[in-house]
Amino acid sequence: MKIICVTASLPHGADEAFVIPEINQLRRCGHEVLVVPRSPRGCIMHGADLVSFARREALCSTPVLKAAGAAMLAAPGRTAAILGLLFGSRSPAVAIKNLAVIPKALWLADVAARWKADHIHCHWAGTTATMSMLASRISGVPWSLTAHRWDIVENNLLAAKVRSASFVRFISEDGLRMAREIGIGLAGNARVLHMGVTIPGIVGRRYGCRPVLLCPARLVEVKGHRFLLETWRILRSRGVEGELWLAGQGELRASLESLSEALGLAGSVKFLGAVPHHELLKIYEDAAVYAVVLPSIDLGHGNHEGIPVALLEAMSYGIPVVATPTGGTSELVVPGTGLLAPPADPVAMADRIQDLLCDGNLAKQLGDSGRRRVIEAFDIVRVTAELVNEFETSTLRPVSAVPEYA
Repeated sequence: MKIICVTASLPHGADEAFVIPEINQLRRCGHEVLVVPRSPRGCIMHGADLVSFARREALCSTPVLKAAGAAMLAAPGRTAAILGLLFGSRSPAVAIKNLAVIPKALWLADVAARWKADHIHCHWAGTTATMSMLASRISGVPWSLTAHRWDIVENNLLAAKVRSASFVRFISEDGLRMAREIGIGLAGNARVLHMGVTIPGIVGRRYGCRPVLLCPARLVEVKGHRFLLETWRILRSRGVEGELWLAGQGELRASLESLSEALGLAGSVKFLGAVPHHELLKIYEDAAVYAVVLPSIDLGHGNHEGIPVALLEAMSYGIPVVATPTGGTSELVVPGTGLLAPPADPVAMADRIQDLLCDGNLAKQLGDSGRRRVIEAFDIVRVTAELVNEFETSTLRPVSAVPEYA
């Protein structure tokens, strides 16, 4: 198949590395993939290998505006019709965001037609989905979307997108529940299909004399780093030796560094900054990490974890994990596959981590069972095969064309 994968910014940026295994597996299976970022901005940190098969025109680049202008001149009525699809935006701010992607939607429709795409699939139910829906309606190429978390709560024409898409993929049962709670009717085309990870071959454990705990997460409030630093202070006060590594960049870095200093942790906490995806996996491969910790909290209004790929990847390497049961995390970390502590509870988190550090057999057991869990339910080979089956089925369904009012 010829599949267009619409992203927010990948191969640019640092926030969509979780999409890369899926794209790579599609290509390994012989499918042609064209990556189209809605807004290709920022450095290329994780997606360098995708650049050769990506179309990275900006929202208002000359090629985009030319293609949009040509489409409008050739079929002004059709352009007016797609504008009508956006009238249901729930607020002026959302409507403006949708209007901003119309030129690129017209351009994408032209790209899809010229490339003879079989399917358009986008990640995120926000404006990437707006762009993909309009391009599908114009070109007649079937489309689908993967909804994650915040984009469900944003509810940017979500009901219209569900009706238009050949299928809607939710990455967790929690995401599907959220959609139902906001009243989105899911008429048989909703699927819960997790994000998958590449399963490494033989994994080993070679711990140093000072155990290393790693938290691979953006430095933003929902990840709960301030509670993790307090947890680490408690562990240090109990005589626990080791290091805490924070892998990620974000708006809270300066305040977290100050908090680390204030808690007297500067000598045992390392801020690694944004770590390229392949380097993070190399850390796991080298077996230098004793455990991965993700102390996420729930900020309300859908601002919580989905099923964290950061935990999936660590578990695939047999690394035990300690996390909080927020969002979809408990769908992954079921009993016996990792340890869960209540969110925003540094003492409980410290107790769970100390259990791991003091019991090598427990750490090995959880690492082994966690790896089996990922192999059984989150292997990228199986996940991608299910996704392709949905793509292929979608080609049998007609796409509603935008009427021509020339």
